[in-house]
Amino acid sequence: MQTKVTEIAQDTYRISTFNPDFGIQFNQFLVNDEEPFLMHTGLRKSFPATLEGVRSVIDPSALRWIGFSHFESDECGALNEWLELAPRAQALCGVVGALVSVNDFANRAPRALADGELVTIGRHGLRFLSTPQVPHGWDAGLFFDETEKTLLCSDLFFQPRDPAPVIESGVVDLARDAIQANRAGPFAKDMPYTPYTVYR
Repeated sequence: MQTKVTEIAQDTYRISTFNPDFGIQFNQFLVNDEEPFLMHTGLRKSFPATLEGVRSVIDPSALRWIGFSHFESDECGALNEWLELAPRAQALCGVVGALVSVNDFANRAPRALADGELVTIGRHGLRFLSTPQVPHGWDAGLFFDETEKTLLCSDLFFQPRDPAPVIESGVVDLARDAIQANRAGPFAKDMPYTPYTVYR
């Protein structure tokens, strides 16, 4: 599997690995700051590929924070591998995620964040937004980089295959088209369809 690293905003990198078995890419996001932040660890089995991507930007052992949008293998399957590699690293997740999953799963206790809590990592300020069931899971949440106005999320704007990063426009239309095309099969109905999640 080949990993591509793209700077999508100042100090913010998309680490993307296309997995042909799934027909999709798995993305992590690295914010390089005084206290580097990794959004998503990737699957445990793809840890070497993600590590290679992170290493192209920073010394991986310097990683300080690890966030994810919900508890699933592609979001945090390699969490313990990162915690072992980076001695100061700590998971960031919502209170529900910490209580029902991460406290038991992680080799080190996470920092549980309240809705709206701000984590300052240097120049960047990351705001945790609790979003139960969006995209899926009652522990779901997003991180918004208030410095660069960048939303760090997972599965919310899903796109099949191996697309280039969408940076400023068109992401909602692409995601709507992907949802329309993916109404059947094993990955259909991956998020709840309610008035809050339907793309119009």
